[in-house]
Amino acid sequence: YLKISKLALAFAIIHSKPPEKSSREYTEYLAKAVSKQDFGWKWKVEVLEAEVLRLRQELLLNRISPRFCMENRKQDTSAETLLDRESINPTSYSSQLEDSGCDVCNGSAFDSLGIASDFHRSEHVNTSKLWLERVPPLNLCHTSKEESLTAPVQFFQRLLEIRKLSEGGVLQADFSELENDSFTICNSVSQLLDGLTVFYNSPKFPAPSFLTEGICVLISLITDTKLSNHVLKKCFKKMAEFKKNLIQIILRNRSVNRFQALHSVSQTLGLLGRNNIVRNSLISLLLSEVRQFAEQLLQVQSMYDITQYENIFLLCMILEQLLQNETQESNISSSDYGAEEKLKFLKNLDQIILHLSDEFPLFSLYLWRVSVLLNSGQMQ
Repeated sequence: YLKISKLALAFAIIHSKPPEKSSREYTEYLAKAVSKQDFGWKWKVEVLEAEVLRLRQELLLNRISPRFCMENRKQDTSAETLLDRESINPTSYSSQLEDSGCDVCNGSAFDSLGIASDFHRSEHVNTSKLWLERVPPLNLCHTSKEESLTAPVQFFQRLLEIRKLSEGGVLQADFSELENDSFTICNSVSQLLDGLTVFYNSPKFPAPSFLTEGICVLISLITDTKLSNHVLKKCFKKMAEFKKNLIQIILRNRSVNRFQALHSVSQTLGLLGRNNIVRNSLISLLLSEVRQFAEQLLQVQSMYDITQYENIFLLCMILEQLLQNETQESNISSSDYGAEEKLKFLKNLDQIILHLSDEFPLFSLYLWRVSVLLNSGQMQ
């Protein structure tokens, strides 16, 4: 039946082809036309999926705190105007949000790629007085992958704002509803992490304002005691994939002017380490990458990749920072987490340092400093 169908299709194409085209040219033309139609349908499906997710987000927020959503609808009399402005100039979104609900400060608090240089200062901002004045309506779809960050950022900004207001006693909220809708949480987190990954793979200068908001939302989610468990429990694999992607972005970047972008990625990894679970898994990933590079360097000292050698120091600095934070927080018991990777790193490390110290003294010094932190009594 399949052979007969193919043969019938071939005859139909031959009989219907224009006289000025060969059968091959006409077949290629039809194939392109069909592929364009498929692309159009895929785009329509993506639009509908985005709308479904948006509606599920609205429904989840309404179940968590009906009063919050009701009051925001009353205050949101200029919703259409805001959407029009957003479609005309989406990058001006942050100017409407002096306080976004996720501890977003003005531009001076961020470096050139949108990482909070003094992020801890913004954690104490009191936003309860503005809770009825500003959350704009969720936007549906965006024309670029970068702008797709806006939708999950707005959703999590509202969720974080509800969290703050409920903690301050301004309104009541039932966060047990998060347990009943893992689809919405997982898809929203995936959207957020994918959007950040897209930017870090192809950074632009200056950084768009929604990137700084996206980073702040992510850090706020994983450091909030009530929300972090929900997010990490349901999205652990996605978070692990995100961390691995950031590490590979650092290692593989070969751009001449890459250091500003890589510094931004390293700062994001450092901020992710504020959560104990994320920090421990991140330490294991970094130990593995540094150990593998040291072993490769030991085998091919005369043919090493100079670019990767330069990039590995960022991973060493992040690792050292995370280990120092680990040792300072002696009240946190995490010695069993990543024990296998820790033993692998320390195995034969003295011999590796001895063989590399003459040719690569700085890298050997970093290996030694990391080993000291791993062997310290507070890490046991």
